[in-house]
Amino acid sequence: MASRIIQQVLYQQVADQLRAMIQAGELEAGEWIDEVRLTRDLGISRTPLREALKVLVAEGLLRLEPRRGCFVNQLSARDLDEIFPLMAMLEGRCAYEAASKVTDEDLRRLEPLHQRLSEHAALGDIDQYYASNALIHEAVQALADNRWLSDLIDNLRKLLSLSRHKSLAWPGRISESCAEHLAIFAALKARDPEGAEALTRKHLLRQLEALHCLAAEEAAQLTDRTAPLETGEIDGIERQ
Repeated sequence: MASRIIQQVLYQQVADQLRAMIQAGELEAGEWIDEVRLTRDLGISRTPLREALKVLVAEGLLRLEPRRGCFVNQLSARDLDEIFPLMAMLEGRCAYEAASKVTDEDLRRLEPLHQRLSEHAALGDIDQYYASNALIHEAVQALADNRWLSDLIDNLRKLLSLSRHKSLAWPGRISESCAEHLAIFAALKARDPEGAEALTRKHLLRQLEALHCLAAEEAAQLTDRTAPLETGEIDGIERQ
């Protein structure tokens, strides 16, 4: 019995490690999961790895293709359009409940998180900004103190980790995001549930807008690279 409990803990730890690797970009979207390499790198056997892979498939972070193995999932534009409005609604409700329950001590704990966020935004440090941003979202979620709401958000947050902090790469987005967070914090300080909810919803939907802008830009660049050469250019090549 004891060995079975240890085995269960091990595969959960492996799942946590793989989840962190996906969030950090060490396992990229679309990448094939090399089980042999991972068992070697993580110092584990195939059994806990495969159990962990099943967990991440169930979460939507990985997809299983018959006779090909596991791949890191990719969120389509439709996926993002469906997930972000849900996340905006749920996190908006979180902010509403947090503003209704926040104490002076809670606000004192939130202050340094927002100071660090502002510092990272000023430096344009996307990785550190993303880390501080995540801590703030988790802190507000904890203040809401609603386990049903928290479970729903956690599940969707795992999926959105596939897009990581890509939206912050859009020019000006990091400063906009920081301003949005400071406005939400001000609403929390004012104990303004409706304001905190509205601002949080807007914050999440602005992330979606930035992702759409980036996708459009990438599509345009791809079109430019694959467009046929102008007649003059072709002639020039032929003459060479």
